[in-house]
Amino acid sequence: MRRRSLYFLEPYRVGLREEALPPPEPGQLLLRTLVSAISSGTELLLYRGQVPPDMAADLTIPALSGRLVFPCKYGYSLVAEVVEAGSLPLAGWEGKRVFAFHPHEDYFVAYPEELVPLPSEVAPEDAVFLANMETAVTLALDGHPMIGEKVVVFGQGIVGLLLTSLLARFPLTCLVTLEPLPSRRLTSETVGAQLALDPLAPEALERLRRILQGEGSDWGADLTYEVSGNPAALELALAITGFSGRLVIGSWYGTKRAELNLGGEFHRKRQVLLSSQVSTVAPKLRGRWNKARILQTAWEWVKEIKPSRFITHRFPLDQAGPAYELLDQHPETALQVILTY
Repeated sequence: MRRRSLYFLEPYRVGLREEALPPPEPGQLLLRTLVSAISSGTELLLYRGQVPPDMAADLTIPALSGRLVFPCKYGYSLVAEVVEAGSLPLAGWEGKRVFAFHPHEDYFVAYPEELVPLPSEVAPEDAVFLANMETAVTLALDGHPMIGEKVVVFGQGIVGLLLTSLLARFPLTCLVTLEPLPSRRLTSETVGAQLALDPLAPEALERLRRILQGEGSDWGADLTYEVSGNPAALELALAITGFSGRLVIGSWYGTKRAELNLGGEFHRKRQVLLSSQVSTVAPKLRGRWNKARILQTAWEWVKEIKPSRFITHRFPLDQAGPAYELLDQHPETALQVILTY
């Protein structure tokens, strides 16, 4: 059997390669892909050649072993259907729909433990958001939002919008987002932000300062999230975070450098910088939380939010080149782009 796989060939160029696919070994399943989602964060960094050359793809995902060097396969949000089981004990899997942290390709083999069965009530185009919803859930857990807090989110791409959707369910004093693209600011307010500001607008910071005003000099956000993917946003996020405030960094910048001025108010404010990473569970949470519980929580919020409404474009697999070009060149028109099979 042969399959078609999407390869990142060099900066700004992807292409399909036809490969031999051996039949499933005992204990494995053969799967046919239904839909996969393009990440406008990590995948665009790889597409642009902005990934450190010695970076491992993902040490926690078997399908993403190896280094992120050209040419390579990548992707981690895919929904597929089981078409063949490699042994009799797995026969009950045939026909099941599953989520897989797997690169973009039309057929693949995997072990059952590498797959996440879809709840019967979740459609494939909602299910393909599971990885990003898991990220949003992890960000919320790591930030630990509390009643009455003032929260600011930088970036309203897919992860930012999902995070905002979750935070809007907390009893916060205010929830403000910053996003330069008008269409995303509008979407942000529809999912629960009280206000979505353009960080590039001259009056934006003054408006934000008024919203975050406290008693005397005690102004600023209690909790700030940086999920824009833009290193320049990090210093601004730090500047608007208040005394003893938490700044959760969910962006991965690849080879882009983030410069911070830590010689001003940073130490006096006793601010906390937190790295949030979806591949692991924070040590302080491990007594009650594990990956399985986080994924189950993510499924519940996929059902609640129905994120397929964020899909703006659908491209067949053989049109993947224009799909990546659209996300790279025209982010103002594209939010979530998916590949169909």
